[in-house]
Amino acid sequence: MSVDVSVVIPNYNGMRHLEGCFSSLEAQKFRGFEVIVVDNGSTDGSVGYIKGSRLGTKLIELDRNYGFAAACNRGIEASCGRYIAILNNDTVVDTSWLSGLYGALENDKKAGMAASKILLNMETREIDSVGMLIYPDGIARQRGRCEIDTGQYDDKRETLFPSGCAAMYKREMLDEIGLFDEDFFAYCEDADLGLRGRLAGWGAVFVPDAVVWHKYSGTMGQYSDFKVFHVERNRVWVAVKNFPVSWLLAAPFYTILRYLFQFYSIVKGRGSSAKFVSEGSFLSGMAAVLRAHILAVAALSSMLRKRRSGLIKISQMEFKRILNGHRVSASELALKD
Repeated sequence: MSVDVSVVIPNYNGMRHLEGCFSSLEAQKFRGFEVIVVDNGSTDGSVGYIKGSRLGTKLIELDRNYGFAAACNRGIEASCGRYIAILNNDTVVDTSWLSGLYGALENDKKAGMAASKILLNMETREIDSVGMLIYPDGIARQRGRCEIDTGQYDDKRETLFPSGCAAMYKREMLDEIGLFDEDFFAYCEDADLGLRGRLAGWGAVFVPDAVVWHKYSGTMGQYSDFKVFHVERNRVWVAVKNFPVSWLLAAPFYTILRYLFQFYSIVKGRGSSAKFVSEGSFLSGMAAVLRAHILAVAALSSMLRKRRSGLIKISQMEFKRILNGHRVSASELALKD
């Protein structure tokens, strides 16, 4: 089948989200697309619902949960489109979502990635992401996070890379740089892929009229030990695989600074760290961070081997300029969410 766009939706026990997601895809103004759902061994009836859907999805059933990155890759490998859209199952997309992303990439030869305007609430228009930022220890942060959308981000502009919640990639770029790193399992795989794309000379564009509503961390939970572990481990790997040497050497010091701000946020009862402690266990969170550091270091040699210099088409000076142009501070990371 010849299609322009393949929409890949990873799913793990997400049946409660699928009706809204599928209905919004049915209503798309753009018609030349296929939908591929990759199910990670769900046990909640998702597979039966997908098979009975009117959307006409292509279903790939995996025997267990291999993670977000692997599910995306299996979907991409089975896809036909010149453009690949990755979409979380806990989303509802605007009728112009696909046409907006497709048009942006079709008309920009240098861009290999397109970012959506992702909102958390249809009524309040609280922002989840309008592109992504980076902290110098590898943590990625949503641009505009928790602000109210009043049109302040309605300009089409360059971004560092898109959030993997709702992104579109050129197949040409993916053929060149490879797919998501399956060692990440979940979280930060979009940062790794996006930075690899930037290092290979591809651009990224934010498309304000490609609007998505997202039930943030609807599958794994917003404040969970699972998320803390994977974000802390994987952000080390993002840095090791992609950062300029000077940034990589400085990363541990920026991590200490971030932890100081996060401790301050707990004391003041503000930010995501404070919310995590209020909803979970401080000790279990610290255990997750410690385990993440141990396993991140254990895999350093493997990650260093993945620094593929042959794919780098821009200078370290140019890459540092790009990173500095999309940089987030420790205080914003710790206190804004």
